[in-house]
Amino acid sequence: MSDTRMVLVGATGLVGRSLIARSAHCRSFRLAALARRRIELPRGVRMEMFVAEPAYWAETIAALKPEVVVSALGTTWKKSGRDEAAFRAVDEELVLAVARAAKAAGTRQFIHISSAGASRTSRHLYLRVKGEVEEALARLRFARLDILRPGLLRGRREEDMRPAEAVMQAASPLTDLFLHGQYRRYRSISADRLVDTIHGLAREKAGGRFVHEHDALLRAARRHLALTS
Repeated sequence: MSDTRMVLVGATGLVGRSLIARSAHCRSFRLAALARRRIELPRGVRMEMFVAEPAYWAETIAALKPEVVVSALGTTWKKSGRDEAAFRAVDEELVLAVARAAKAAGTRQFIHISSAGASRTSRHLYLRVKGEVEEALARLRFARLDILRPGLLRGRREEDMRPAEAVMQAASPLTDLFLHGQYRRYRSISADRLVDTIHGLAREKAGGRFVHEHDALLRAARRHLALTS
């Protein structure tokens, strides 16, 4: 799979930056990233970074013809100004625009980072939108669609971390111990481990739609690490 072209959208966030950093240690993919603004690439990383407004992303995806597209796009309720239209513009409209462009470009596999608890019937807007997007992605009928539903993401963010998030990250090793049964899906996972999951899933040949919650995310990460160790 040394010639597999992977395109990342959402390069400036926690998972996107981790995927870029760890690409230096994973030679199975040729990584390219799309972003609205330029970021400094870690030393040793060999990849292409395309900086453009989202309106031009479809053209870039069409030119690159990636086999795998990873969607790490997302905002927060606070960053969107607590405005539903602004929130949906990123977490729904932009994600689906990228997915449609990928489908038109012949992309075989679409890997999308959603959220634990995502459901179109949720009373919470954040989780409801995540669930609606999952269903819309399924209707595009990629040869393979992987939906990742992590709980709390651990890792150092480039932007200032919100105080509540910092507390949750610090407490997660303890609070995870109390999450059992149906609540295991909400256990935390590091951004680096989620990237191992992405690399592992991008090696899979089987077609279909797959939803991965906490335990499945860790299993895919372990498979990847076993192959690369």
